Amino acid sequence: LESDGMIAKEGIREIGLATLVLGGVALLANWLFWPLAIVPVVVWFWVLAFFRDPPRRQTFAPGELCSPADGTVTEIAELDHHESIGGPATRIGIFLSLFNVHINRSPCSGRVRSLYYRAGEFLDARHPECGRRNESNTILIDTDAPLPGPVEVRQVAGLVARRIICHAKANEALRIGQRFGLIKFGSRTELIVPRLADTHIAVKIGDKVRGGLTLM
Repeated sequence: LESDGMIAKEGIREIGLATLVLGGVALLANWLFWPLAIVPVVVWFWVLAFFRDPPRRQTFAPGELCSPADGTVTEIAELDHHESIGGPATRIGIFLSLFNVHINRSPCSGRVRSLYYRAGEFLDARHPECGRRNESNTILIDTDAPLPGPVEVRQVAGLVARRIICHAKANEALRIGQRFGLIKFGSRTELIVPRLADTHIAVKIGDKVRGGLTLM
């Protein structure tokens, strides 16, 4: 589901609710002591900013992958065997703070082989066990040549995030950087790729990445 607007339509309900509640609080605060009204106004602007959906357009060379999310790289793990990949793999974990854009994008061009939703806990998205224990949605993509595949993207709910949205469907063709969903409030996105002799990871722990723009 592509969007060239500046606000994600998946957040319209939350923005509307925040407008009603915070607007009422601001009016009451203004009546009691007007400087207090600044607080709900700031919170309203934060809610609006959280659901921002800036357009992303970037060109990548064949064989390259882009970041599936905005945030900070908090993990780069070498896996001896990953079942979905069918062999050794590298997992890159991206932490999305409450101030990041929360749109998820396809890291490559290809076709969705499968999707798997798993109920789970809501540990903090920086917790080392969150990828294994938290509620998550996994998308397995058969990549277009010459990129080796498959590639896996996992949307992981965090302590505050309680709703994962994914618009991708099985057998759907995705292009690199294409918007496919989002996670509401702080969360984690994982990218898992085959580990081959010529696999090169272009990011390191602590790097800030941007979905659809940063080379991974």
